[in-house]
Amino acid sequence: MREFERAIRNIKGLDAKSMEQARIRQDTLTKPKGSLGRLEELSIRLAGIMRNPHPAVNNKVIITMAGDHGVVEEGVTLYPQEVTAQMVNNFLRGGAAVNVLADHAGARVIVVDMGVSGKLDDHLSSPVDTELIIKKVGIGTRNMVLGPAMSREEAFRSLDAGIEVVDEQVSKGMDILGIGDMGIGNTTASSAIASVFTGLKPIEVTGRGTGLDNGKLNHKINIIDKALNINKPDPHDAVDVLAKVGGFEIGGMAGAVIAAAAHRIPVVLDGFISGAAALIAVGIEPEVRNYLIASHQSVEAGHIHVLNYLKLKPLLNLNMRLGEGTGAALGISLAQAAAGVLNKMATFSQAGVSEA
Repeated sequence: MREFERAIRNIKGLDAKSMEQARIRQDTLTKPKGSLGRLEELSIRLAGIMRNPHPAVNNKVIITMAGDHGVVEEGVTLYPQEVTAQMVNNFLRGGAAVNVLADHAGARVIVVDMGVSGKLDDHLSSPVDTELIIKKVGIGTRNMVLGPAMSREEAFRSLDAGIEVVDEQVSKGMDILGIGDMGIGNTTASSAIASVFTGLKPIEVTGRGTGLDNGKLNHKINIIDKALNINKPDPHDAVDVLAKVGGFEIGGMAGAVIAAAAHRIPVVLDGFISGAAALIAVGIEPEVRNYLIASHQSVEAGHIHVLNYLKLKPLLNLNMRLGEGTGAALGISLAQAAAGVLNKMATFSQAGVSEA
């Protein structure tokens, strides 16, 4: 039996009793009912996920999955493929935006090599808490315009790898998970995935990625159209979609989402790429959706459609589109704030404050 099949067996619905207890407590805290808006909603959601009316958000982890994409040879991005490895090395030095924002959130960063084609300097030491894990499924995916990006077996391996990484972090203690990505060309793969699941045309879910002009954007859309016509991924078979037009890091994130849900751990999504991974995970097991928290709405054109499909409302809209787990770091900060409000505020009776 596959790791992800074992994990799926342990995924249950949210705990209604814990959510009701959290809701009742929110209504007795020293504030007008509902005056903290989305923070109140988030705290109640955390209670249901964690099966605890007093959810704790202390041990925070951001897992950034990295992998290369064969479709880059079609000229769908402004940056060369070697940037993936170079940016992973930057993560390990602590010099990237995700390092800074994770440090601000008090989160550890785990960088996972799912299929980076370049050389990684795994001896680098970071001034912040960053770790490299090697789970390489292949040396980048194949060009999806010429056929499937990976074999079905490789898709399964990427899912299992993501589950293994999360299981290890759970054994070390983890209250909340943020997921992020690094992979030149992965907005192309994500747009293809979004098109398959939402039923929208590539032109509706494809953005400028690293900053394409109109001509290059049209070329990117045509490449996605071509890949979908050649591969014909089955929207009713999420593993088929992953194999045909996905990426190793997208499969790893999908596996991580599934594993976290199995352990009753909330998952804070980043932007468009992690949203595509969530589509895969929810396609495999719909119950996973209840464990997802959308940190922000990316500028990438397809992200709002992904969020709408998943029925998720983003916490923030800061015109971000970097990836890496940057939005997830900010979302984790808000989750910790929401739990803190629920657990630490005084009630009207405790504070001696008259109620309405």
